[in-house]
Amino acid sequence: MSMLNVIRQFRDLLLRKVLYRRYSIAEGFHAGLRVRIWGRDKVVIGRNFYIGRDSFIEADVVIGDNVMFGNRVAIVGRYDHHYQLPGVPIRLAPQVRDPKYNWKGIGLVTTIEDDVWIGYGSTVMGGVTIGEGSIIGAGSLVTKDVEPYSIYAGVPAKKIRGRFDNAVDLQTHLKLVKSKYYGKL
Repeated sequence: MSMLNVIRQFRDLLLRKVLYRRYSIAEGFHAGLRVRIWGRDKVVIGRNFYIGRDSFIEADVVIGDNVMFGNRVAIVGRYDHHYQLPGVPIRLAPQVRDPKYNWKGIGLVTTIEDDVWIGYGSTVMGGVTIGEGSIIGAGSLVTKDVEPYSIYAGVPAKKIRGRFDNAVDLQTHLKLVKSKYYGKL
């Protein structure tokens, strides 16, 4: 193993066990440079997660196994500032990071199921579920739930097509990865 790989593994271990110790992050975590992760109440990340450089998570999330984010991917909340307080400018309004924040967005969790790839520069809004095996095209804005084993792209993201070209390949894949969707899609 090269010295560079040893350094990367050590850095990823430090991030998991020290910087992000308050969160549940499984083995196989790798983060590019300048990554930030924050969740008010919950950040759960499964095995073999890759998050590219300059990406950030700033919302409560549950991320499955074998998920990868390209560079500059963001997961953001929908209601980070209480913008409906009469007489209070948005800049001075309570924000989700405040301990006493009690407005919209509390308890909103973004779910990214297993085997998902989110492309470069995409943004995922809080509370969305991205179904297992899906792909989000580069530069997309995900505002609604994404069907499993589908490719979505655009602003806002819309379904482009299924991930596999035919049902046989899809079912073979679902069986081999022991998917909860085997025989259901």
